Amino acid sequence: MKIKSGFRLRPLGNEFILVGEGIEQINFNKMITMNETAAYLWRKAAEVSFFDEKMLATWLTDEYDVSLDQALQDTANTLSSWQNAGIIE
Repeated sequence: MKIKSGFRLRPLGNEFILVGEGIEQINFNKMITMNETAAYLWRKAAEVSFFDEKMLATWLTDEYDVSLDQALQDTANTLSSWQNAGIIE
């Protein structure tokens, strides 16, 4: 998977919002909110040309005190949300 181009992560209080910027996102009319953990994964995913669920889970276990099983479950939910929102491909 990869992040679709034209999105920018912006802080908003204790959360983050993902906004569409640029001509390729002109019809994007959703506001995506992320907590600190999801925003961390988004930033890490933006650094690579391709990512998968296992990479996200590894990033979580490297950064947070969480088991690999829990990280895999959490990243599966996160990826499902991102796919439903149309922000990754």
